Amino acid sequence: MDFFQQQDKARKKTKWLIIYFAIAVVAMTAAIYVAVILIFSGAQAHYHDRYGGEPQFSAWNPGIFVSVSLVTLAIIGIGSIYKTMALSAGGSAVSTMMGGRLVTSNTTDPDERKLLNVVEEMAIASGVPAPQVYVMDDESGINAFAAGHAMNDATVTVTRGCMRILTRDELQGVIGHEFSHILNGDMRLNLRLIGTIFGILCLAIIGRILLRTRGKNNPLPLLGLVLLIVGYIGVFFGRLIQAAVSRQREFLADASSVQFTRNPSGISGALKKIGGLGETGSRLSHAHAEELSHMFFGNGISRPFIGLLETHPPLAERIRALEPGFDGKFPVVRYDEHAPSSENVLKAKPPPLPNMFGAVLGGAVIASGDKPAVPPRHVLPNVGNPTPLHLKYAEQLRDSLPDDIKAAAHEPLDAVALVYAMLLSCDDLARAGQLAELEKRAGAAIRQKTAALFPHVSKVAAHAHLPMVNIALGALKQLTSTQFDNFFQTLDWLVNCDGKVELFEFVLQKIVLRNVGRQFGKARPPVIQYYTIKPLVPDCVVVLSALAHVGCADEAGCQKAFEAGAPYLRAPDGDFSMLPLAQCGVDVVDTALNRLALAVPQIKRNLIEAGAYTVGADGMITETEAELLRAVADTLDCPIPPFVQTEATP
Repeated sequence: MDFFQQQDKARKKTKWLIIYFAIAVVAMTAAIYVAVILIFSGAQAHYHDRYGGEPQFSAWNPGIFVSVSLVTLAIIGIGSIYKTMALSAGGSAVSTMMGGRLVTSNTTDPDERKLLNVVEEMAIASGVPAPQVYVMDDESGINAFAAGHAMNDATVTVTRGCMRILTRDELQGVIGHEFSHILNGDMRLNLRLIGTIFGILCLAIIGRILLRTRGKNNPLPLLGLVLLIVGYIGVFFGRLIQAAVSRQREFLADASSVQFTRNPSGISGALKKIGGLGETGSRLSHAHAEELSHMFFGNGISRPFIGLLETHPPLAERIRALEPGFDGKFPVVRYDEHAPSSENVLKAKPPPLPNMFGAVLGGAVIASGDKPAVPPRHVLPNVGNPTPLHLKYAEQLRDSLPDDIKAAAHEPLDAVALVYAMLLSCDDLARAGQLAELEKRAGAAIRQKTAALFPHVSKVAAHAHLPMVNIALGALKQLTSTQFDNFFQTLDWLVNCDGKVELFEFVLQKIVLRNVGRQFGKARPPVIQYYTIKPLVPDCVVVLSALAHVGCADEAGCQKAFEAGAPYLRAPDGDFSMLPLAQCGVDVVDTALNRLALAVPQIKRNLIEAGAYTVGADGMITETEAELLRAVADTLDCPIPPFVQTEATP
C-alpha cells in the first residue's frame, strides 16, 4: 500500500468533506429562510386580520435572507470552531473526552506493560513516534481508537476489556489496525468530521432552546421547531458521510494490520471475541460514543435502523475477509473469566543484535556487512508500509537494549538524561566539561544519570538511536511545562556547545520539538500550503546539498551525489546547483524543512526519493546515512521503517 497515495486520498476526502459541508450549509440556510418567510408572512397576515389593512408578502426579502444567512453561518461556524478548538490538543484531548486514563510509561501493571510493549514495537517497526496510550477503565467491551491531527500528537486508546481479554497476538492485531489509521492519514479527517457535525448539531440545540420559550403570539417556538428539524436532518446526512468514510477505511485498516503482522488470526480472533461477548461486544457506554462512532475499531453504539448509518461492516463480513471459511459462529466469551495478565514483562534478555546493518526492503534481502549496499530504489516503497520483518526486528531491538536504557526511556526525568547522554562527546576531557555545565543547568541528579547512561548509549549501534528517542518521547511528554522548558534549553546548549552542529543532532532536536513541544505550545500542526514544487525548489536544493555533504568527504563526490538525487525531485525548472557546505547550516536546513513540511504528500515523496538517491549515489547507503535519511523523513511526517537487521545470507 502506497503511503503517499493513502495520505493524498485522505487529503482529498477532507476537501470533499468541506464541499459537502458547504452544500449542507447552503441547503439549511435556504430551508431556514423559507421557514422564516412563511412564519413572517403568517404573523403579518394575523396582524392585518386583527388590525385591518392589506398584508404585503414577498417570497424574496434580501434583508431577511442576509440576516438568516449570517445567523445560520454564525451558529454553525462558531459550533464547529468551538469543537475544533476543543480538540486542537490532538489525540490526548479526544482520549480524555472519552474518559481515557493515560498509561504512564513507567507502569508496572502487567496488562498495561503488555499494551505499552505492543505499541512501542509497532512504533519502532513503523518508524513513527510512539503514541501515548490511554485506557478507558469503565468500558468492559473490546474496542479501541487512534486519534490526533498528525503522527506527532497521536494517541491510541483501548478499553479495559480490550487490554484484559485479548491475547498478545490479538492485541497486536488491534493495535496494527489503529496504526494503519495513523499511517493512512485517517485521524485528521475523523476529527474534522466531529467538528463539522457538531456545528450542524448546534442548530438543533438552538432550536430546542427556542422551542421552550413561552408567550402569546410568540413565533420563536415555531422557528425553534424548524431549526430542530433542519438541524437533525443536517446531522443525519453528516452521519451518512461519517459512516460511509468509516466503513471504507475499516476494511483497509484490517488488511493493513494483517500485512503488518502477517497473522490474520490475531485481528480475526479479536473480532470473534467481540462477537462472543454478546450484548457487551464492542459497545461503549460513554456519552460521547455516538459522536466518535466512526473512529472505533468495532461498532461502539447501538445498531442503527438504517443500514447506511452503519459505521462498521458486520463482524462476520470483516472476519470472512480475513478467514474465508468462517462459519459465522462466535465462541462465548465472559469478561470475568479473564484474570489480569500474567505475561512476564521482564523476559529473559535475548542475545544482543550483532553490530551489523542489513535491510529487507521491497521484498529483497540485503546481507549485512561493513559497508552494506541498500539500493535506493527500495527505500520509497517502505515509507509508511512496515512488514512483519520490521515488526520482528522491533521486538528484538527493544528487547536487546540494555535494561538501564529501557528503564530510563520510561521515566520522564531519566528520559531527559537519556537524550543528553546521546549527545555527549566521546572525548573524555570534553565530556567532563559538558557534564560539569550540565549539573549547573539541570541539577546533580540529571548529571549523574546522564553520566551513568553514557557508557550504555555509546555501545548501542547508530541504527538504535532513533528508536531509543521515539520510545523516550512518551516519557518526555509527561514532563511539566517548566521541566520541558529547562530540558529544551539545555538540549539546545548541548547541541551547540562544541561550536558545530551535526545534522543528526539538529534533526534529533527537531524531532523532540515537533513531537513533545507541541503540547507545551512550542510547535503547531502543519497545514498544507504548497501544492506545486516550484516555490519549494530552493528548499529541496538545501536539503539535498546537506545530505550530499554528509555522505561524501570530497567536493567531487558531493557533486556526484547531488546530481544523482536532483532529477528525482521532478521539478520542471529551477536552479539545481549544489550549495557549498557553508550555505547548508542548520538554520537554513531548519527553514527549508519547515516549509517542506507544509507541502502535499507527492512533493514529500519526490524529496525522499531524491534524498535516497543522493545518499546512495556511491552504490550503498551506510547505517549512518540511512538513519539520517529516516530522521529527515520523520520531520516531514513520512515515517521510514528501520533498515531491518537480518542474518547474513549468501
